Amino acid sequence: MKTSAKTHTRRPTVRFDPTDPALIADPHTAFAHLRSTTPFVWSQAGFWIATRHEDVRSVIIDRKNFGQGDFTRNIQLYYGDDFDVFAHSSYRWLSEVFVYQDPPRHTRIRGLVSKALTAKRVREMRPDIEAITHRLLDRFADRREMELIHDFAYRLPTLVMCHMLGIDEQEADDLLLDQLNQAIADSFLVLEMRPLNGDELALANRQIDFLEAFFQSIFERRRAQPRDDLATALLDAREGDSQLTEREMVTVAIALFGAGFETTAHMIGNGILTLSQNPEQWTKLVSYPDMATSATEEILRYESSLIATYRTAFNDVEVGGQRIKAGERVLALLAAGNRDPGVFPQPDVFDISRQGAHHLAFGGGIHFCVGAELARLEGDVAFRALAERLPNLRTDTSKPLWRPGFMFRGLEQLNISW
Repeated sequence: MKTSAKTHTRRPTVRFDPTDPALIADPHTAFAHLRSTTPFVWSQAGFWIATRHEDVRSVIIDRKNFGQGDFTRNIQLYYGDDFDVFAHSSYRWLSEVFVYQDPPRHTRIRGLVSKALTAKRVREMRPDIEAITHRLLDRFADRREMELIHDFAYRLPTLVMCHMLGIDEQEADDLLLDQLNQAIADSFLVLEMRPLNGDELALANRQIDFLEAFFQSIFERRRAQPRDDLATALLDAREGDSQLTEREMVTVAIALFGAGFETTAHMIGNGILTLSQNPEQWTKLVSYPDMATSATEEILRYESSLIATYRTAFNDVEVGGQRIKAGERVLALLAAGNRDPGVFPQPDVFDISRQGAHHLAFGGGIHFCVGAELARLEGDVAFRALAERLPNLRTDTSKPLWRPGFMFRGLEQLNISW
């Protein structure tokens, strides 16, 4: 990134390329440079970038001045004014996800989802999550090695969400689970802050069509044969005369399923890589497995799965000493805020016993991650089990293979042995 003093708007401006391999490999150095030089800055790509914890938080919690804004216009910023956003099923789906909507529709759908995905339902899942975790590890116990990302990190949240939705082995065998994971990876490219090429967009459309058909069939079966599961709870969720439409249920199910894949799975992979890069912290966790809870929080802070989130200004407003005009977008770099030295002492030090300020990995305000409690529980169970069962875990940390996307930070693969 380079700062330019010449801009017709007289704003400090940087060149920001989210596809830059150097940025993907090490975003934190670039974020630290921005935070120390131009913490709230205009990008040549046409949006503001916030890197300080205070500024990031103020943008994501301010529902009066910031929100999602005009979805069509936001996507056309990448493709041009002639791009037919809703001709593509992947973008149509994205427009209907409640986290990409503003009140009152956001309020209504999130409220109904919260009635189905209750804290009590999540807490009661611990024994099931533990059983799934150990069953996955049992598969590889005698081999003494595994490819952690695909064999464990992807599988765990996928199986947990299948269990919660009441999807049993007859409805989703190993082959179908692989298809579902790949469909999420391919279709969630629409969340990236760039235009997709023709092949990518066509694939995203096909995969979202596949996901919609799959979850539609699940809800049809639950309507005919209700169960004590999340799918039935979504069918039954009501607020007065309001309940989720068929389309809304399918959209929500894909979002919940995908959120587990894109964030929880990467949290596990990023966590084991970071613990391996800091062996004294792995030793601490092995010695005190109860520290899995605080280790999860530090992993979320230090190597955030979700790098950033967008907001659109509803009004002219000042943030970070800069005047933002109504309609302009802000890229709030959650990962940068999570390493702000003004909030986190020695932010580049990984310490699983860290106490103090809360990280921003789950966003904030009305768009705070509805699945945060589930992700935390999965992290707690996973890291505890790995520390207890694989105390001699080893991996090559010299050249991590990061996925090419910017918004979600995760590894392509991570081979471990013990």
